Amino acid sequence: MSTALNHDNPNTMKQKAIANRFIVLGFACLLLSISFGLIASFKYLIPNFPDDILSFQHTRPLHVFLAVSWIFAAVTGIIYRYIPDISGRPLYSVPLAKTHFSLQLATIVIAVSGFFTGHFSGREYLEFPPWITVIIILYWIMFVTNFVLTVKPVLKTAPVYVWMWCTGLLFFLITIVEANLWLLPHFNNNIVRDITVQWKANGSMVGAWNMLIYGSTMFAMQQITGDSKMGYNKISFAFYFLGLTNLMFNWGHHTYVVPAHPAVKQVAYIISMTELAFLANIMLNWRANFSKKPIEAYRLSFLFFRAADIWVLLNLILAIAISIPYINQYTHGTQITVAHAMGATIGINSLLLMGSVTFLFEKQMKSKWNKTILRGLRAIHVSLLFFWISLIGAGVMRAVALYQHYYFAQVSKRMLPFLQLFSMSGIFLAIGIGVVSYMFIKVISSHISI
Repeated sequence: MSTALNHDNPNTMKQKAIANRFIVLGFACLLLSISFGLIASFKYLIPNFPDDILSFQHTRPLHVFLAVSWIFAAVTGIIYRYIPDISGRPLYSVPLAKTHFSLQLATIVIAVSGFFTGHFSGREYLEFPPWITVIIILYWIMFVTNFVLTVKPVLKTAPVYVWMWCTGLLFFLITIVEANLWLLPHFNNNIVRDITVQWKANGSMVGAWNMLIYGSTMFAMQQITGDSKMGYNKISFAFYFLGLTNLMFNWGHHTYVVPAHPAVKQVAYIISMTELAFLANIMLNWRANFSKKPIEAYRLSFLFFRAADIWVLLNLILAIAISIPYINQYTHGTQITVAHAMGATIGINSLLLMGSVTFLFEKQMKSKWNKTILRGLRAIHVSLLFFWISLIGAGVMRAVALYQHYYFAQVSKRMLPFLQLFSMSGIFLAIGIGVVSYMFIKVISSHISI
């Protein structure tokens, strides 16, 4: 199996071009997502902020949908760049990839337009009208076809990250179908069944895109370190299967408050606690990971991965805590849940994706661009910490209020300082993400034909 990435000419220019379009699309979605998220947060700083088309009801679904679009577009482009080198053969079909890109771009444009005109379903992550799901499934099948027929000759001896990609691709198809079961009377006529299935689908969907991102990260780290055994050792496969188990079963902590079958909650709790194994592994390797010096040729990408490593630790501790039923009954639905989501989406997933993109282009980047991106990374890292802490603080105030039965006005007054810190730190976080996203778009546009 070929795993040597040739940055000068990894594939044909057409193959690189279509992959780069996905990455640029991803960063464009990220810029828009952080912009709408920032506008939504202004309500905490400016009480009389315009409440028409820029209302929270419009900006929040725009923020969430575009954040998810950033993840899927970017990781799709990264995988399209990687798989020809892993398989040692050209991408199965460039025209199919181009059609995939056109449909994904059209989906984003249609969905965003719908949010502005008030046409959305209100479902978490999938706020757009249900009929758009048909287009998503269609282009995802194109992606799966291109992936499988490109890597098929090496599947028997494939490293763990290839199986992670296979898992992510398959489970996204499964979960997006599950997420639309609410359209059937059997589900939408029973609120308990509806909420349970919705959160089952959403939780597993997050697990699916995590598989895609973590597989991409592992491949990049293997190339940076030169450790070809990383993708084949028993520990890597053991954690892959543990991650797969979590993908399928640990979503249930979202439904502790729902009167669903007790077995669902018990299995979810047990599986959620297996994340202690991930935590133990991180702690055991913490000193070793942070004593390593960055390899000079990939210094910037290494720093992105190391920053994400910190957020894996912080967010995993929070995730385990809020999966405990007694704690969950007070924290679920509060800003603590939002802190967990933001820590995972920005601190882990976005930094890992940025690290993978940096790995692809670092040797072609000018020194002054590297310095600007590094400043942006530092801004993201520091401001996200204040952002995350402020959300946890606000969530604790709300949880205490729930426990002690405070009036809404009392709760709002106690939460306000934390929410103001949340908005202020969000401004600096948006600046950091904006700088990094703009620079990456500039890098790709200047050095690679798109």
